Amino acid sequence: MADDEAFALRSIERAVLQAQPDAVLCPVPSASAAIEAITEKGFLPDVAFLDIKMPGMSGLELAKRIREISPHTNVIFVTAYSGYAVDAYGMHPSGYLMKPVTAEQVRAELDDLRYPAQPGQIHPLRVQCFGNFEVFANGRPLNFTYQKTKELFAYLIDRRGAACNTEELCALLWEGKPDTPELRGYLRKLSSDLTHTLASVGAEEVFVKKRNSFAVAPDQLDCDYYRMLHREIAAINTYTGEYMTQYSWADMTLGSLENADRK
Repeated sequence: MADDEAFALRSIERAVLQAQPDAVLCPVPSASAAIEAITEKGFLPDVAFLDIKMPGMSGLELAKRIREISPHTNVIFVTAYSGYAVDAYGMHPSGYLMKPVTAEQVRAELDDLRYPAQPGQIHPLRVQCFGNFEVFANGRPLNFTYQKTKELFAYLIDRRGAACNTEELCALLWEGKPDTPELRGYLRKLSSDLTHTLASVGAEEVFVKKRNSFAVAPDQLDCDYYRMLHREIAAINTYTGEYMTQYSWADMTLGSLENADRK
């Protein structure tokens, strides 16, 4: 929850705790503090209560930033000015509350969230396929030791859980090169690197590796491409005709997305 007025922030905090006594709260006095809590401390909230009128970055701008980092965070705007309602609803929030906020109002909003909170289903890994392929762990970019490790992960994401074997991956990652023991050894090195990279951020269950079989577990990560395929409006709106632009092999999937978009 973010509000630059200390009294209002405490009032919202009391109302939320009365409505949801076991809630874990992170009250902050500004938009910049909210972004810091999410990007640097890895606090990805199920629900963000945002005052609309704040100095510097407004609650509306903050909501956009939060959506970029954590698409499934429910945004509930809190304000003393009814005139902001039109702009606020343009952001497709989960709710809109007028001050002073009561526990009953909060409870009603929590019972009707756009993205119902599912304990234990919050994933530390967010994968961005639209535009450049990027991976974020707890709100921060995930660093890969090798670019080929990142490309390996990108291709497995593209396959959406379908298993790939060593021969297929070698042909894809080193197009035109003969399949040699040295190349297969390099693939094993990349596979091990991917395992360690994901384990370092608590996402080891994302990578499913068996004998001559490599895949991802789609239900263990948050991915814009997967959400678009499930027809989630927020994900559809983020697609602008670009998909994993740094990889030429992604053009086939891009073509299928374009065809689906025309129907």
